[in-house]
Amino acid sequence: MITYSFLQHYWWFIISLLAGLLAFLLFVQGGQSLLFSLSKTEDERRLLVNTLGRKWEFTFTTLVTFGGAFFASFPLFYSTSFGGAYWVWMAILFCFIIQAVSYEFQSKPGNVFGINTYRSFLFINGLLGTFLIGVAIATFFTGSDFNVNKSNITQQLAPVISSWGNEWHGLEALLNLRNWMLGLAVFFLARSLAVLFFINRLNHPVLEARSRKYLWYNAVPFVVFFLAFVIWTLFSDGFAVNPATGVVSMEKYKYFTNLMEMPVVLTLFLLGVVAVLVGVIGTWISAKFKKGIWFAGAGTVVTVCSLLLVAGYNNTAYYPATPALQSSLTIFNSSSSLFTLKAMSIVSLFIPVVLAYIFIAWRSMEKKRIDIEDVNGDDHAY
Repeated sequence: MITYSFLQHYWWFIISLLAGLLAFLLFVQGGQSLLFSLSKTEDERRLLVNTLGRKWEFTFTTLVTFGGAFFASFPLFYSTSFGGAYWVWMAILFCFIIQAVSYEFQSKPGNVFGINTYRSFLFINGLLGTFLIGVAIATFFTGSDFNVNKSNITQQLAPVISSWGNEWHGLEALLNLRNWMLGLAVFFLARSLAVLFFINRLNHPVLEARSRKYLWYNAVPFVVFFLAFVIWTLFSDGFAVNPATGVVSMEKYKYFTNLMEMPVVLTLFLLGVVAVLVGVIGTWISAKFKKGIWFAGAGTVVTVCSLLLVAGYNNTAYYPATPALQSSLTIFNSSSSLFTLKAMSIVSLFIPVVLAYIFIAWRSMEKKRIDIEDVNGDDHAY
């Protein structure tokens, strides 16, 4: 028999998997942040834009799906975070809106703003979009300033369950150095994945050689910031939940303990890290190795998924309330009803079909490596 607890754990896994897929697909944003540095001529810049333009909708769709899945499975998180820390989420949303506007209008007739204005929008999306997503996810480990009082639902005039504790509404996360570590790690990871993608897809020797050089510039900072965040987190106090009473308390080395007590998650985390390193190092040491994006991409999905499992599994508060610990959100006190989770689980059985469609669509657009002639001969080029 499928229990309520099983469904809560199942849907946290789905959320974590979607986060991993989103982290991989952020290579589009990473590539956009490289438009003005990696390319030196208009043809090179146009080639990069159109190579990324074939994939930008995957990232946007995955971000929307991630938010929608959170809303359906853990609605209290959605109302607390999206309704409280709205300046951060609005900034992220704005970054992705200007991305969509840029791809749609930069090459339209009558563009009075100039093509570089829209390309600047892509750069902003690549810089701030990745960094702010990393900062937002880091608060799953560092905590946020909010309060939850479910008894307020009975108030007829103001049935507000969650309230934010300050007027910054999420921007205070930027004052936490550990949040910066993950934000910068995500930013440089996206750029590293982007250059690996360019090496795999571009039929342009100059850009390929330049991409290999830029891999050094981005992979090294990524490793430094990622290790700083992970080590800092594993050896910091974590937000433990008493399974019998639901009481939240601080526990020394909680996230390190979670890894040790969940050997499957530990194994996946280590395999993910190794896969990312194989993709990066393999590309460095061999000019013939051009499939680093697939190793690093798969490793990114698995590593990010594992990190979020550490944040939510093993009786841990995945969205801690730092000033009021008992307001912290767990997969048990913030999930949808048993009926809703069951109904959604049936729908989730179609996920493999959707993934198969994405794979087929991806393959159909990548039958051969792209060069500037392909762009010039495409009536729908950006």
